[in-house]
Formats: sequence, structure tokens, C-alpha cells
Amino acid sequence: VRLMFTSFRMLQGTSSAQPYDIEYLVVAGGGGGNGRSDNYYNGGGGGGGVLQATYSEVALDTVISMSAGGGGANNTNGSNSTLSGSGLSTITAIAGGGGGLINANGNAGGSGGGGGGDDTTGVGGAGTTGQGNAGGNGQGGSGWAGGGGGGKAGAGQTTPTNSGVGGYGGPGSQISVIGANLYYSAGGGGGFGYYGSPAVGANGTGWAATANTGNGGGSNGTSNNSGQSGIVIIKMLTANYSGTQSGAAVSTSGVYTILRYTGTGNYTV
Repeated sequence: VRLMFTSFRMLQGTSSAQPYDIEYLVVAGGGGGNGRSDNYYNGGGGGGGVLQATYSEVALDTVISMSAGGGGANNTNGSNSTLSGSGLSTITAIAGGGGGLINANGNAGGSGGGGGGDDTTGVGGAGTTGQGNAGGNGQGGSGWAGGGGGGKAGAGQTTPTNSGVGGYGGPGSQISVIGANLYYSAGGGGGFGYYGSPAVGANGTGWAATANTGNGGGSNGTSNNSGQSGIVIIKMLTANYSGTQSGAAVSTSGVYTILRYTGTGNYTV
């Protein structure tokens, strides 16, 4: 089958039937903030981990498998996203950490969830080196706000001293693998405190309630508190594209073919 298929591509003048490079972007699901109706004290969710690089000279007939992770619900971590194949290093983007509950620490993740506030300082969850950043701390001491979730491009904000304003989420990162500069993996803002001009912390730069961005959920009490799902994207020269895939949305940009996976799927080189 490969010989017949390769011959077809060569006759079309579209392939040299040699190993070729495949660029990838792997974004995990974001961590959840909190949807309690009074908004108080909870930390924002951390953005999903982000990994971008290139597999060099991937052998023909290699089957590459992809799985995009979902976003986390209230104060829980999202799910990892993965990319793997025979003879290739497995790529695992770590899920964003859930925001901390009242008086509790944020969860570690690709980017960490913000720590909860109120009586006890909740510490922001750690981020994963090379994938994201830490969440900000909440503030203890009776009635203060929660910290912001970490983002790919920066840490979540620690709640300002003696402030009822939640910490800002960490900024997302602009990435242009699909031909447009899109933001991925921004952190969610922390919930407000009881004292000190209470206000929900702003979500991180580039944040949107958009699936497949890996953004963390904000602790805003009413909506968009769940983390956003992740995505796996691979990109190659159209001249090399085999056409053998499942589960992808396929598009082109200039001389490249781009495959976007929002669930599970595969591609045969």
C-alpha cells in the first residue's frame, strides 16, 4: 500500500518519499476556577501546559497518535494532552492546576492554580518548567481574596496586601503555528474577598471563553469558571502530506498543511 501511495505522490510531483519534519503544538486542558455564587476567596485556574517544537525527519509509515485534554471543572485540574509515535519521543503537556478553595493551596499543573484566600494564605500551585508558570498566592488574615492562576507567559498575581480584589490571571502566549497569532493558556482571575473594595481578579491577557485554548477558569462565581479544553496541532509541508489521518480538522496556510485535533486521532507519515 505504501509503495502504491508513494508512487502516486511522486507522479503528482508532490513528494520525494523521504523522511520529513513535522512541527507540533500540544496544549493541555486548563484548570478550573470556582463557580460559587458569592465569588468569595477562591483561586483562579491555571492554564494548560504548552509545548511547541519539531520532530525532525520522521520516517515514512510512522503512525503518530494525538489526544487533546479537556478542561477542569470547579477547582479541579484539567487533563493532559499527548502526542506519540513509534520511534518518537512522547510529548505530554501537563494539565492546568485547579484554583485553591477557601483557605487552601492551588493545585500544581502546567501552570498552577491560584491559592485561596480568607483566614489562611493559600499558596499558588507550581507550574511545570518549560510549559507554564505558578499561580499567585491568596491572602490570609480574614476576608481577603484569592490569587490568580498562572499562564504560559507569566505567573498569576498574588492578591495585593489587604485587598478584596482577586489576583489577576497570568498572561497567555501568542503562537502562530496555524498561520495566525492566537493566544493559548492564559490564567483565570481569583475570586474576591469580603473586605477592601471586593472585585473579581481579571483573567490573564489573551483569555477568552473559547474551547481548545487551554485557558484556566476564573473564579467569577457565575460563568466561565471551568477550564478550557486543550488541542494538538501538527504542521508539515503540503508536498509531504500523506492524506492519511483520522480525527483532524485539516487546513492549509501557504505551503503548509495543518491538522488540528480537539479529541483523539492519528496521522500516518
